Amino acid sequence: MTILEERLLETARPATPEQAARRAMIDSQLRVSGVNDPAVLAAFAAVAREDFVPAGLKANAYIDRALPLDDGHMLPAPLVHGRILSEAAPRAEDAVLVVSANGYLAALVATFGCTVTQASPADAAKKGAVANLILIDGAIEQLPAGLAARLAEGGRIVTGLMERGVSRLAAGTKIGGEVSLLPLAEIGIPALPEFAAPRRWSF
Repeated sequence: MTILEERLLETARPATPEQAARRAMIDSQLRVSGVNDPAVLAAFAAVAREDFVPAGLKANAYIDRALPLDDGHMLPAPLVHGRILSEAAPRAEDAVLVVSANGYLAALVATFGCTVTQASPADAAKKGAVANLILIDGAIEQLPAGLAARLAEGGRIVTGLMERGVSRLAAGTKIGGEVSLLPLAEIGIPALPEFAAPRRWSF
């Protein structure tokens, strides 16, 4: 653990109610659920989640559930982001593409010293810079070819994966130009409609 991480995590008396709520989120939601990586916890301590929710929901910024955003998307619960970051283990040398309708996850990743680019779910599959780590801030039913093309060979991806109405954390690596996702753990992750699979007719 670095000196900065120790200072962020060992603040004795939070100066504001928001900082106290942030500390409680770390202790009562993340730590108790197995999110204990010091760098991940330091990221949560450093970024004010209340700055990324609609004004009317700031008092609820640190509750353990997803929050609706003004554009119809959802901000996942803190534990979802904790699991994503723990699985991804960003490194300072990483070029990270964060696919999200909200800037919170990108701000968390930036504390690792990475080069971070954010794309909206609607634009993520368009041609753009290649990344060696892609984080998708929601659950997908399918990974578009355009987005897979933005992942470098050998690069990693962490996302939510929706299968038969059940969302799971999933991770994968690009090998031989192909990306295969491995479901890891069931967890409630809001679905991203932009990544829904085409509906099939049934009789």
